[in-house]
Order: sequence, then structure tokens, then C-alpha cells
Amino acid sequence: MAEKTSYTIKLTPAQMDQAARILQEGNYRPRRVEHTVAAAEAPDCQIALYKSGKCLVQGKGAADWITFVLEPQVLLEARLGYEDVLDPGANAPHMGVDESGKGDFFGPLVIAAAYVDEAIARDLKAMNVRDSKSITSDKAAQDLARKIRTRLGDRFAVVTIGPVAYNRLHATMTSVNRILAWGHARAIENLLEKVPNCPRALSDQFGPARQIQRALQQKGRRIKLEQRPRAESDVAVAAASILARAAFLTALAKLGENCGAALPKGASEKVKAVAADLVKKRGPAVLLETAKCHFQTTDQVLATLGTTRKDAGLPPAPVRKVFVPRKPSS
Repeated sequence: MAEKTSYTIKLTPAQMDQAARILQEGNYRPRRVEHTVAAAEAPDCQIALYKSGKCLVQGKGAADWITFVLEPQVLLEARLGYEDVLDPGANAPHMGVDESGKGDFFGPLVIAAAYVDEAIARDLKAMNVRDSKSITSDKAAQDLARKIRTRLGDRFAVVTIGPVAYNRLHATMTSVNRILAWGHARAIENLLEKVPNCPRALSDQFGPARQIQRALQQKGRRIKLEQRPRAESDVAVAAASILARAAFLTALAKLGENCGAALPKGASEKVKAVAADLVKKRGPAVLLETAKCHFQTTDQVLATLGTTRKDAGLPPAPVRKVFVPRKPSS
């Protein structure tokens, strides 16, 4: 297995400031990299400090720079090579579960589950499998997903909830978190068909774990469920996030081919413009087939066309709860 040459480390604001000082004051060649607060080149590696708080170190000397500069001068602790000590369960047999498409107006919601044991976990880490949100290129996400699928064999599961099914589920469940719980449960159960002895399932924190527990059928209720913030740091969850993203991108492209338009990701002004054009050409019902209609984007698009959900025959907007602070008792 080739030696790993790319690392992404999350830094606190104070650590970012210290790392930036090191790059600016040390023997480094400055680089211009978009969306960074500082970037530089060392003899055997390149370092980029992104505004998001992520430090990306790449090159054959990346591990040495982290070991001899970042850890002692910025992190003030040894991490590289001690992952198994810091998180002893990371390489133990378990599955990770993650989703893609939740914040995208067009396209499906995709939930994936990926199984790892010690050997698989080490191989995925050597492939630099990490949270899909840190992979900015769609092609890179698709390429890495292919490698992950090859290494996992059949030890993964993908559940794709297309717009028609998603809108139907939201009309009955009235909550994105309930749909997520339902999708997570289906992915877990589908993977348990292939790896029946998997003892644990880990996902990011999106709601009470009991929501998934309630959605599991009998065969899935024996597995230990765990949710935690930033679970994407776990290699199984990271692998699931990439598989889900790749499946979302493939489904979005196919959906666009079927309706004759390139459907953009997210919920930007570009998305609204494409949606408005689709409605003009094919009528408001096209949104039920291509988009997540509970988004406020739906109302904004219809408003630009001088119509409403009711007039367009679309489901009513979900009721959004507004928190009203209670007045202190006198």
C-alpha cells in the first residue's frame, strides 16, 4: 500500500493563527491558494490553511511536517500514528452511515452505509478517504467512490430517495429528520443483510438516536446505534459520505437528462433561475419530479412567476415553528 501523502486537520482559530505565523515567518515559499488565510511550500510538501479552519498538507514530506512542525508547535499533542490510541474503536468492525443531498433543492436524498474492519479501515485511510465535503471536485468524489466500492466489495448499501418519493414522505412525516431516520434505518438494515454480525452503526448527530431505533425493523434492532458530532472523522462514515455524494451526483445528472436541463447543486440564485425556467416550460408539477418541494426555494420560484403553491397545485408549505421566549414571571 502506498504511503499516505495528503492530510486534512481541523484547527481551532488560535491554532490557525499560530500555523499562519509559522508559514509567514519560517523558511517557506508563499503560495496563492483561493479561500485560504495562508499557504506556503516547504521543500517536500505544500501547506494550505483554509478559512474554514482546515489545514491541508500534501506531498511526500507531509507526514514529517505534521510530526515535526504542526504537532509540537501548533497542536501541542502527538496525533499522527496514534489514531488507534486516540480512538480505539475506529478500526474495530462497524458501519458508518451518512447522507448527501439534504441541502440541495434538486435531486434525491441519498443515504449510504459502509462497513469496515481493521484491514479495510487501514486501506481506506491510506487512500485518503475523508469527509466528502472536503472534496471540492465532483470528479474526484466519483473517482474516490469507485475505489471505495472496489475495496468494500458488497459491504456497503445505498438508499436513494428520489424527489417524488421524498415529497410523498415529507407530506406524511412532516420532518426532514424523520426522513433521515427512516433512510438511515433502511441503509443499516440493507447492509446487515450482507454483514449480519456487524456490532455497531455510527452516524453524524442529526436528531435523537431513538428516531432511527424506532425506524429499524426487528433484524436491525440488535445493532448498537451511535451518533456524534463530526462523525465524518471516522473512516467508515467518511466512506459512506463519499458513496452517498457520488450516488447523488449520478442521480442528479440523470434527472437533468430526463427533464432536458442541467440541474445545479445547492439552493442558490442559479438554482432558482433553472427551476423557474423548468416551471415555465413544463408547469409547476415538474418540481414534484425534480425537487424537494418543502424548501422555501419553491415559494421563491413561484413568486417570481406570479403564482403560489395552491394555485400551482403543489403541497402547502411546511409549518415552521417560531420560538417565542417566555416572559419572566413578575
